[in-house]
Amino acid sequence: MTPEFAAEMTGWRYPEPYRTYDFTGADPAYFTDPANGFHALVDDEGTLLGFRSFGPDGRVPGGIYDDDSALDTGGGLRPDLTGLGRGLGRQAIATGLAYGREHLHPAAFRVTVAAFNARARHVVESLGFEHAATFTATTDGTEFNILVLRCVR
Repeated sequence: MTPEFAAEMTGWRYPEPYRTYDFTGADPAYFTDPANGFHALVDDEGTLLGFRSFGPDGRVPGGIYDDDSALDTGGGLRPDLTGLGRGLGRQAIATGLAYGREHLHPAAFRVTVAAFNARARHVVESLGFEHAATFTATTDGTEFNILVLRCVR
């Protein structure tokens, strides 16, 4: 993640009901700090398409994440690339999982998806994630689902 890509991400604005994914007011330095596990997804020309993250940033306040046997992962696409039906979300998540398997070697991956986000849930389930829990976020009352994908070793 470069400082330029991080600054670009803080300007992304999603339409309702996806505004919860905006990075409004976020400090770009947060995304470039290696401890936060953010990675840019770019096309062949080096244009930012989205990001993937690995670690606690993928967690939502209110969820129970006591089990460290799974690596939390999250991500997003540039707002103008969402909902196009071209499979970009699936490709972005699959690319992130492949990177995570190769470099981080988790026993499992865990994603937290807003319950209203049927598109994201469909994508992660198509990649083999299975529902593990549902909870209400303590920040804004949004319902979320936690899904887990076991890694084959």
